[in-house]
Amino acid sequence: MSTSRARRACATICRSDVTDPLDPHAARVDAVEPTAGRALVVGTGLVGGSIGLALRRQGWFVLGRDHSAEHLQRAIALGSVDAEADAGPVDVDITFVATPVGAVVDEVRRALVDTNGLVTDAGSVKTPMLELMSDPRYVGGHPMAGSELEGVDGARADLFEGRTWVLTPVEDTDGDAYARVRAIISGFGAEVVAIPPERHDTIVAVVSHVPHLTAASLMGLADDRSEEHRGLLRLAAGGFRDMTRIASGHPGIWPDICAENRQAIVAEMGQLIDNLEQVRDVVARGDRDGLVGVLERARAARLALPARFSRPDELVEIRVPIVDRKGALAEILVLATDLDVSVADIEIAHSVEGDEGVLILLVEATVGERFRSGLAAQGHRATLQALT
Repeated sequence: MSTSRARRACATICRSDVTDPLDPHAARVDAVEPTAGRALVVGTGLVGGSIGLALRRQGWFVLGRDHSAEHLQRAIALGSVDAEADAGPVDVDITFVATPVGAVVDEVRRALVDTNGLVTDAGSVKTPMLELMSDPRYVGGHPMAGSELEGVDGARADLFEGRTWVLTPVEDTDGDAYARVRAIISGFGAEVVAIPPERHDTIVAVVSHVPHLTAASLMGLADDRSEEHRGLLRLAAGGFRDMTRIASGHPGIWPDICAENRQAIVAEMGQLIDNLEQVRDVVARGDRDGLVGVLERARAARLALPARFSRPDELVEIRVPIVDRKGALAEILVLATDLDVSVADIEIAHSVEGDEGVLILLVEATVGERFRSGLAAQGHRATLQALT
């Protein structure tokens, strides 16, 4: 489902008075809408350029900054950004840091000093950012999207549509900052999920970093064999091409990624090697039943990969009274990810008095009760109702 359609469905209910029966002091609020403003994109390559295009499509005025003047001018010429950012303090509503992983920490730190808005990033490794996450203006992020094309010339406004964009809230994450960043990113058509930073790095090692290194290794094996068998690469069928497609990505980004996420990558590669050795032994023994078991398990897991959202009219609203304390928002959002509940939209209704507000979430109806039960198990008094 289009996330923008989900937000329009939410607006129908959220623009009326919000009075939760469990919190009579909840104030009237409007749904968090990604109102266009001024943004800064640091790093105008493929991802940064695509972020700029997605923002401009939503009506934002986008400034750009890049260590390469040539790259920045190319981004301006292609319309990824409107203009170059000043060297000094920059007045923007949000900054997206989309530099190579090795530069993300320094650029986020700089943005927190010389801009006055929210700050997020697109780095694929999050634990190096833990210290900076204590700043309530910063919300760590990682779009799970890319392309075999390189640089801003490969940038597309629709690069993030239907793709997962991870946000990594921690105890110090400000609820309003999270909701605002999430609303902007949802406007790109991405599905936003919340994962703790440390868990994020382990997960991306499994689903992104190790697969890329595996594809590179398999491609290297084929290249070695091609010297012995000249026609080998010509015979490469669809399965081989599918498995090695990501090996054609730009190699320059991977030394930084492997350095920053070394521990998780090494651990998960060790597990992969163990699994391959077990499969090799099954094949060596001629264990037909064992091999079928391995393949059936893999097939079932592959078919179980989550699908995208359903239609907006199949969503339900979950309201959760939430105390203003560190980590409360992060706990609920991470629970949604753990229970495989996709959140279509989020709003925070603040109390006029006291330290309690209401968190309003839209989720798929088919998982609504599962989510409500999970919240109840954590001690939350959540309510569930259909949108109609």
